[in-house]
Amino acid sequence: MTDPRDRQLAELLVDTCVGVQPGWQVIVSGSPPGRPLLEEIVRVVAERDAYALLRLTFDDSIFTPRAWVRRAPLARLAVPASIDTHAIETCDALIAVAAPENTRDAADIPTERTAAIQGAYRPSLERIFRHEVPWVGCQYPTPALAQEAGMSTEEFADFLYTACLRDWDAERERMQRYADRFDAAEEVRIVGAETDIRLSLSGRGTMVDAGGANIPGGEFFGCPVEGSAEGTIAFTEFPAVYGGREMSGIRLRFEGGTVVDASAETNEEFLLETLDSDEGSRRLGELGIGCNPGITRYMRNTLFDEKIDGTVHLALGNGIPELGGTNESRIHWDIVKDLRLPGTRIELDGEVVQQDGVWVI
Repeated sequence: MTDPRDRQLAELLVDTCVGVQPGWQVIVSGSPPGRPLLEEIVRVVAERDAYALLRLTFDDSIFTPRAWVRRAPLARLAVPASIDTHAIETCDALIAVAAPENTRDAADIPTERTAAIQGAYRPSLERIFRHEVPWVGCQYPTPALAQEAGMSTEEFADFLYTACLRDWDAERERMQRYADRFDAAEEVRIVGAETDIRLSLSGRGTMVDAGGANIPGGEFFGCPVEGSAEGTIAFTEFPAVYGGREMSGIRLRFEGGTVVDASAETNEEFLLETLDSDEGSRRLGELGIGCNPGITRYMRNTLFDEKIDGTVHLALGNGIPELGGTNESRIHWDIVKDLRLPGTRIELDGEVVQQDGVWVI
């Protein structure tokens, strides 16, 4: 039985997020569990007089199936397939639907293999990173995602659609008020338990995500000045998940914009390996402020968790060129901190603008 919300979500992705035009070649990627949404996306693209180029895999990877990544020689992983790079470099838009059957499917892939693939495809993905081509990523409610969130599949589906199908014009207007204050500030300070970190977005500006490259939207974000981060931050409220691994109790200390000390209560070795992925992986590529009122709880799902109203997230690794970022890295890892706890706050040039997760401006 079809869910009418799939059609609504497809129209949001095709029209609002990507803005498909007649004649466009649109890569639509996903896996079999996401078929109801994928088919709606293909229909809407067709109705817009554009090409829907469906790329179906079994594990939500867009260009490199994990079965191949596990077995191919390491040297081969480091060389991208020319057909794939041509598609990335010449498509007019990209819509990616994640519908995992196992959210930890990549957990057994060694870090060096992941790094090789990321490095191989990074040059062709530059136009994606720079938003020179419209793209959007979203998820489809699968039992695996529901299980991670501690919900029934039906409950998670209701949650997902509520978070995604919002009045994004109104959300944009609300978030822009806060973003404007960050744009006018020289220094951002985040204070909480075991946390006191300062950084600068000066001269770079922020971007409001209200129906853009991520669905659900519900954040605004900027690219910190590369050498500005100073202090400590403890991500002790929620586990962080990256590359199929889960790490609890991550603590980072920054000097001159670089992580100089790092630890984790679990999977610390993987944390340190990730920080050593390349020269840029110990610097910040993003500061994001979660603002989606439809997301109020941790889901073990970064796409949603980074939008929790009353949280912030710092991304290690690749910066955001259109916001002035110059840091380059194979990784871009968003780690979420809860600021809804007593005694936490965000300051802009010494003025408290958010206290215990509540805006006071």
